[in-house]
Amino acid sequence: MSFEQQGFDTLRAQILNGQLSRRLVLKRAMALGLSAPVIAGLLAACGDDEEAGADPTSPSSAGGDSDATEPSGDGEETEVPDGEGDETPSDTASGGGQRGGGGQIRLNYWQAPTIINPHLAQGTKDYHASRVCLEPLIEFDDDLNPMFYLATEYPSIENETLAEDGTWAIWKLREGVKWHDGEDFNAEDVKFTYDWIVSEGNSATTLGVYLNIESVEIVDDYTVQINFKSPDPVWFDPFRGHNGLILPEHIYRDHMGDEGRNAPANLMPIGTGPFRCVDFRPGDVVLYEIFMDYWDEGKPFFDSVEMKGGGDAAAAARSVLQTGEADWAWNLVVEPQVLNQLVDAGQGELSVTPGVSYERILINFADPRTEVDGAFSEPSTEHPLLSDRNIRKALDLAIPRDVVKEQLYGEGDEASAALLPNLGVFESPNITFEYEPEAAQALLDEAGFTGFDLLFQTSNSAVRQRNQEILKAEWERLGFTVELKVVESSVYFSGDVGNPDTTSHFYADLEMYTTSPSSPLPISYLERWRSDDIAQQSNNWSGSNYTRYSNPQIDEWHDELKGTLDEDRQVELVHQITEQIWEDVVEMTVVTVAGKAAKSNRIAGHTNYVWQYNPMPQLKDWTLNEE
Repeated sequence: MSFEQQGFDTLRAQILNGQLSRRLVLKRAMALGLSAPVIAGLLAACGDDEEAGADPTSPSSAGGDSDATEPSGDGEETEVPDGEGDETPSDTASGGGQRGGGGQIRLNYWQAPTIINPHLAQGTKDYHASRVCLEPLIEFDDDLNPMFYLATEYPSIENETLAEDGTWAIWKLREGVKWHDGEDFNAEDVKFTYDWIVSEGNSATTLGVYLNIESVEIVDDYTVQINFKSPDPVWFDPFRGHNGLILPEHIYRDHMGDEGRNAPANLMPIGTGPFRCVDFRPGDVVLYEIFMDYWDEGKPFFDSVEMKGGGDAAAAARSVLQTGEADWAWNLVVEPQVLNQLVDAGQGELSVTPGVSYERILINFADPRTEVDGAFSEPSTEHPLLSDRNIRKALDLAIPRDVVKEQLYGEGDEASAALLPNLGVFESPNITFEYEPEAAQALLDEAGFTGFDLLFQTSNSAVRQRNQEILKAEWERLGFTVELKVVESSVYFSGDVGNPDTTSHFYADLEMYTTSPSSPLPISYLERWRSDDIAQQSNNWSGSNYTRYSNPQIDEWHDELKGTLDEDRQVELVHQITEQIWEDVVEMTVVTVAGKAAKSNRIAGHTNYVWQYNPMPQLKDWTLNEE
């Protein structure tokens, strides 16, 4: 069944059940692009009410002056009414809305998804594509209050569902939840998700979040107990957010370990979310349709979702803010003057989330030019130049962060060297930056530097390309020769083990992209600097340490951090780790970045959450703006 037919059938059923006024019928019908005769027939089925006499072909009768447009059923364009009113959800199971009838929501992700299994994903776009149809137990709002999805109760010492020392936690699960194929969700699925992630040979990219779990015990069909190997200060992280999306046991049980990457559901997932995947073309587009048996009554409002990839960030912004071809565009790494001009078109607005993200340059500690058993940048090799700390520090001192910020970045962005920006007490005040090219030259002279050819790679983004050019000019003044490489985003951020151009392969000297922690206590995020989590051929490049940096002291501090519940000691350890990384010049932050997206004027119900720089958990709550 097509998306259009699905929307029409839903609308017709709601009319026959007496659920909609004539005015709402008219709005839904126009949003679906139905012809005037069909709209007239639907209005007739409503009987007489306060909207009688409205002309279904008149834009003014549908809600007026919005400039937003979307294709009609015959390929022409028609004005889209602004819809149903704003709603900001607090309890995710609020219910009581209108399920279906809202037409299609169009998401533009210029970094196109390549897999729809979050536990094998290596790019944010894959997490987002997974989150449309898969769900975790909880998410967090900005005040760190739990937002419930597949769980209904947050573990607490008072309720005797959380150990005082953080060695176990009991989760109560939501009953009456269906998988998209009609099977029941229960505790078996939660336990299985853990078993699948840790199964030998799987190389799950979310493994770090689950390493301290001793076992997942089924108490009853809708209760699980998580037992930890040692006291765990982030006991809430497993099964939370995009690292915690639950997989169906009955779908994945024949694809454990090495077979995990071959599961058909990685490309056509079965989930519990408000929309089910009906078509996926990796690197291009994902299509979803409404799941009519979704557990949250009266949701979702929209009938279908299109997540379209490809192009670049500027084109994605234009599709929402100027042409109205999309409703949401994510990760707008676009010059501020360009964004401001697009906003002036009046089709939409920028959604700016105060960020914990930062644009950083990773330094390769391994040799990307030496082959080891068919692979490069293996941790058994050493970089011929960048293994020298003076060389790395010289590169850092020659970064004009203030210039980069002023020329390329905008609202909410800051020139910075921070490794955990805007993360409260965990951001060390001792991490600073200087622009000192003369000091950089002195360090190179001390190291006996006589020149070197650097390969510097990043994704296809106009801002990043201009950033590359600024840095290339600075570094070449010091005697380097810098070759710039640009990789298509769908490749660069993919988990394709056979493609040498991914961020985790890192077959270059330097690479640049944005990253951020997903938890207010960044224990799992700091895995990226551990010596036992290095991305390499033997683990299918699934390790989170892309730089191949190794320091036993970092491992020791991180081991202690994972086991202490003393908040003051947690802060001290995080500072020690990040300050050591900064001192060793393992990676170089250029700017801290606010989350920027474009939202169509017709969309209502969106809320900016720092810990959900991802609109997907909210899709079930989105509606259309009322005139």
